[in-house]
Amino acid sequence: MHVIRPQDARSERGPETRFEGEVALARLIEGEDGVTLSVVRFADGARTFWHVHPGEQVLHVLEGECQVGTEDRLEEGLQPGATVHVPPGEKHWHGAAPGTSMTHLSITTHGPATWLGPPPPR
Repeated sequence: MHVIRPQDARSERGPETRFEGEVALARLIEGEDGVTLSVVRFADGARTFWHVHPGEQVLHVLEGECQVGTEDRLEEGLQPGATVHVPPGEKHWHGAAPGTSMTHLSITTHGPATWLGPPPPR
């Protein structure tokens, strides 16, 4: 067993090659089996670039208002408590709605994402 306390979490700024706007990423678990658990804080309107995961991604909104987009769908107004399941290989982006910041818990399986480029214009 391994316990991770908030002060033990390694936090870093999200790189500009993967995020639009200011993002803070705290990786809590990076398992040898490819499972990653992170708390991601998005400043007002910040969001990820398009990306795909080899496994699943689960996003659980903790605070603020979340947006999630795929090539053919946009979900807006996701409030704390909302959970998004992204299946393996689905091209998507996610982040804070304009005018608000947002924090979500991210769980991914089977290794890191492949990053594809900036999100669509607003």
